[in-house]
Amino acid sequence: MKILKQAEKKTYQRDSALTRTVMDIIDHVRADGDKALIEYAAKFDHMDIDTVKISPEQVKAAYEQVDQETIDTIKFAAGQIRFFAEQQRTCLKDLNIQSRVEGVEIGHRMIPVDRCGCYVPAGRHPLPSSALMGIVTAKAAGVKQVAACSPAYKGYGTIHPAVLVAMDIAGADEIYCMGGAQAVAAFAYGTESIGKVDLIVGPGNKFVTEAKRQVLGDVGIDSLAGPSEVLIVADASANPTFLAIDLLGQAEHDPNSKAILVCTDEATIEKTMQELDRLMETLETRDVATQSWQDNGAVYLADSMEEAIAFSNEIAPEHLEVEVANEREVAQQMLHYGSMFVGHYAPVAFGDFVSGPNHTLPTMGTARYSNGVWVGTFIKTPFHQFVSQQGCVNLAQPTMHFADVEGLPAHRDSVRLRLESMK
Repeated sequence: MKILKQAEKKTYQRDSALTRTVMDIIDHVRADGDKALIEYAAKFDHMDIDTVKISPEQVKAAYEQVDQETIDTIKFAAGQIRFFAEQQRTCLKDLNIQSRVEGVEIGHRMIPVDRCGCYVPAGRHPLPSSALMGIVTAKAAGVKQVAACSPAYKGYGTIHPAVLVAMDIAGADEIYCMGGAQAVAAFAYGTESIGKVDLIVGPGNKFVTEAKRQVLGDVGIDSLAGPSEVLIVADASANPTFLAIDLLGQAEHDPNSKAILVCTDEATIEKTMQELDRLMETLETRDVATQSWQDNGAVYLADSMEEAIAFSNEIAPEHLEVEVANEREVAQQMLHYGSMFVGHYAPVAFGDFVSGPNHTLPTMGTARYSNGVWVGTFIKTPFHQFVSQQGCVNLAQPTMHFADVEGLPAHRDSVRLRLESMK
């Protein structure tokens, strides 16, 4: 494989200063609750507020600030996401079966968490799609109480109205205007006005990610997300204009976003780079996209499709596009990715907004062992066993022997005493 362009910088790095800063924020929220949240709202968002909780009147006002086409689009996307999540839910079933040992039944149940917190980031752009991905999926999973939060958006003094509308359409039970590590801490430990949650989902900046890392164990999390990524696998059949705009679509997210092209045809690569330069000039987000592409973009010429596939499986990208002649055959060989987009007419943008599968996905190679947010994220699977008197007799001897091997006499006697009681 020939490297034609390599990333020039590392897109994510955890340091001790970040760790200490987040630890201090979490400690402040745990100690002072709502007072700390209000202080951080003034410090970071320049907001003078009495509470971070969004009222029904504020939600109603948000609808008046959003045009009807946007509302209809949000409803369409919510329907798509809900449909897919509900179909996923049908795959998850309770299990109760007769053991191979007479008198013993074994199984599991699918039980949603009682309460979750959905974090919706707000940086350069409002992200109503992220509100839908978390809240709609949680509701489809059967979560009883879904709390949602997002930082104040510049120029509005509260959550961006499109995001607030999306939270409402998605079915959030509670909405809070808060962000950063302080929001994660509030969800993890609770405050006077915010109930503690069982699980926190949703992407965020490095402060949010570090906060999720630090509260893990006291509360569940979906993942530790890094900068967004796309890897495009292409051959001579690919359209260079499509390849170029898809690379730019990734690059415009954030200066730390990573876009990678792996192609088996050098002429296609050359045309794609020409198209990328041409399209970059007309892009409204070219400042961010240019920096992202310059710092983090990468281009590889693969000697064969087999090599391109192996490379993709090694990288395990968040988003994977397959733009090749035999797309389904190649797609079947892809093993590690967050979400895959197959075909010349399948840009990542569909998955970001409206196709249905979730866009909160594993990054930084974690797709090798994890997946994106789905209904299963919100469901735990506890096990059970029903044991009759006959089952107790049938399991007794191997259990007592294991107890002796491991030096646990009370374990042994918990069985022995039951056997003796049957005599």
